[in-house]
Amino acid sequence: MAVCARLCGVGPARGCRRRQQRRGPAETAAADSEADTDPEEERIEAGPARCSLLELPPELLVEIFASLPGTDLPSLAQVCSRFRRILHTDTIWRRRCREEYGVCENLRKLEITGVSCRDVYAKLLHRYRHILGLWQPDIGPYGGLLNVVVDGLFIIGWMYLPPHDPHVGDPMRFKPLFRIHLMERKSATVECMYGHKGPHNGHIQIVKRDEFSTKCNQTDHHRMSGGRQEFRTWLREEWGRTLEDIFHEHMQELILMKFIYTSQYDNCLTYRRIYLPPSHPDDLIKPGLFKGTYGSHGLEIVMLSFHGSRARGTKITGDPNIPAGQQTVEIDLQRRIQLPDVENLRNFNELSRIVLEVREQVRQEQEAGEGAAPPREPSAKAADGPPAKDGKEPGGGAEAAEQSASSGQGQPFVLPVGVSSRNEDYPRTCRLCFYGTGLIAGHGFTSPERTPGVFVLFDEDRFGFLWLELKSFSLYSRVQATFQNAAAPSPQAFDEMLRNIQSLTS
Repeated sequence: MAVCARLCGVGPARGCRRRQQRRGPAETAAADSEADTDPEEERIEAGPARCSLLELPPELLVEIFASLPGTDLPSLAQVCSRFRRILHTDTIWRRRCREEYGVCENLRKLEITGVSCRDVYAKLLHRYRHILGLWQPDIGPYGGLLNVVVDGLFIIGWMYLPPHDPHVGDPMRFKPLFRIHLMERKSATVECMYGHKGPHNGHIQIVKRDEFSTKCNQTDHHRMSGGRQEFRTWLREEWGRTLEDIFHEHMQELILMKFIYTSQYDNCLTYRRIYLPPSHPDDLIKPGLFKGTYGSHGLEIVMLSFHGSRARGTKITGDPNIPAGQQTVEIDLQRRIQLPDVENLRNFNELSRIVLEVREQVRQEQEAGEGAAPPREPSAKAADGPPAKDGKEPGGGAEAAEQSASSGQGQPFVLPVGVSSRNEDYPRTCRLCFYGTGLIAGHGFTSPERTPGVFVLFDEDRFGFLWLELKSFSLYSRVQATFQNAAAPSPQAFDEMLRNIQSLTS
């Protein structure tokens, strides 16, 4: 503290000089004759460290201030008028915009509009910093995925949409819902981007750190001439086809229901923050967001996360049966399932027998209070085939499966006869299979129940789930987009986020 005080020209060092000026000749001589008890301090005082920070040249102060976090600079401006004048240097704020928010634009062009980098930082980036990241809109059972990013000199909210059904391997689609920019020195401007008539007046209210809302002030910009034309445009964007191309009557009803339900919001929505799941080296695969097929409901976004010996798939987008926020699948990573050979795998009854055997084992252990007991491998031999001569099950057994999985070869996979799949282009080789349960319910999330199924891991970016009771197969493919400001501050914060989004639709 003494050294810092002397560097800044305040504190004990300055006080000593002032006291020396007030002393008489005799007092000064007596003080000079006193022995210094701290030789190191004498060397520091005798060196250039006596220079005050106020005496540094302006260009050096600019460099020092530009290296500090922008949130610390307002306090620095209160130290003295000289610091306050230097902090009006745009070079400082240009660097803070670049390093803290990734703004790589040539900010000099702002001079045309009379807006400074300091204005951009204070009135746009810093003011709206809490809405950057991933969010889930409150659109009833449908949910959604919003990514708010700094894009040049704008803050833009992009709604991410799954590819058109059933092309689960295609990249995500996205469209802007709102944008914020600074066109004048007074304040930032919020514009609604919903509809087909261009940007128009909107409003954003930050309710709390993990929640904000949007409101459109000109909802007439969302309407098109004739409701039928508006529906057709929405249908092409949402499904990539016309209603006449969809022959399944139940699917047509679901599509009309979604259009009517979502249209009433007019981009006046509440958003709640979501985090990407934390990753651990021992995870089966990297957790994250996946696109999945859900029958007549089309493609939906699911978040795969790992929790010790279990993995969970949580819906980020949902439907009237299983709404967004609910846990669609749960995988027991301690209960491996060794599939039979391909010919016997085509027999649905054989696969059903294997899975139900595991379910019964789970039930018995739960009743006996032994849920943590290590599971045994379920039988995978053919119903009418004799055991192999060496005593191993047909198809190589679990040991061979472990070896093939670790070597990257995998095992052949084919859907049993009678199991439906929206996408027939699923991989024909899988790495591992596990017992799991899937959530099913009636319309309006009535009578929900967990039913047995098989989690099928194909590779690092693809997995499937075979719903035993529904005789249906869902294929999932990883969302490859990169999201910033989406990491959970802690595992506890991530778990709390999962509970919060689930409680909204429970």
